Amino acid sequence: MRFFLIVALVIPFGIFAQSKTEFTLTLKDGNVVTGTAKVSNLVLATDYGKLDVPIKNVTSIELGVKPDVSQKENIANLAKQLLNSNEEMRSKAYTSLTSLSSGAVPVLEDLIYSGTSESSNFTDYTLTNALSELKAAHGISANYKTKDVVVIDYEYNMGGMYEFSSIELKTAYGTLTVPRDKIQKIDVMYFDQTSADSKSFKLMAATHISSNTNGGWFKTGIMVKPGQTLIISATGEVTLASLSGNKYKPDGSTKNVNAEDFVDSYGASNYPSYGNVVFKIGEAGVATKAGANYNSKVTQSGMLYLSIHETVYNATNTGFYSVNVTIK
Repeated sequence: MRFFLIVALVIPFGIFAQSKTEFTLTLKDGNVVTGTAKVSNLVLATDYGKLDVPIKNVTSIELGVKPDVSQKENIANLAKQLLNSNEEMRSKAYTSLTSLSSGAVPVLEDLIYSGTSESSNFTDYTLTNALSELKAAHGISANYKTKDVVVIDYEYNMGGMYEFSSIELKTAYGTLTVPRDKIQKIDVMYFDQTSADSKSFKLMAATHISSNTNGGWFKTGIMVKPGQTLIISATGEVTLASLSGNKYKPDGSTKNVNAEDFVDSYGASNYPSYGNVVFKIGEAGVATKAGANYNSKVTQSGMLYLSIHETVYNATNTGFYSVNVTIK
């Protein structure tokens, strides 16, 4: 069962005035926690040096399982004890292995698949079973990574290590501290709170699809209210794998894989067509066609969301739209 908790998030970043950063933490037990913090950058230690990324460009951080090499000798000794003819000794060694921290998982896995561990004549307490139990205890999936993966601008993946031990969440009921090893992923949403009335965004076809229930609607951070004029302009081209790999433009015009030119198949219809830029006001708002050019009065209050209209989501879509939003 998932729960959603709005909290203030405090983590060791620099302060950046006139901005707000929203973090959504997906925990390994399936719970989701959302909070905010004023931050400036994220420092990622990579194999090629440290990468200092402005927080406004960070999309998400998928946390890996950092190998704890300090446990290597202890794990090797416990593995040898599993070969002992004394069942009690094997049982104690197995219990010790399955009680280790999450950082022991890649170390134990390396030992198993390196071919250096001795084969056991006993089947009651095995290294492979210990590994399975240890992964389950820490909520580690079969395809885990040993490095953190930072997604930048919804396009670029960088692997490295983002160092922190825990995230401290301040709530009305006290302080909640979430250890790093309990977190699976951090989604980041940056809001520029300057007074500028015009902002630009990038809608990625691989993510920002209206039917994508996991981040398909881009949260702009722009609050609108009745009487304001909303102006949206968009350019670019996307390829929708969900629609036979056809190409689309923000106005909904399309070109199939065998055609030379784009064709407008929907005319002046007010209803969203495939590939259209669409928007909604409020999380539960109605999807409205914006197309390549939109200019109209706002009739309700709420946060402005943007997306690309398509009824089926396919993560292998490619391309993006550049969208400019102006409020007058």
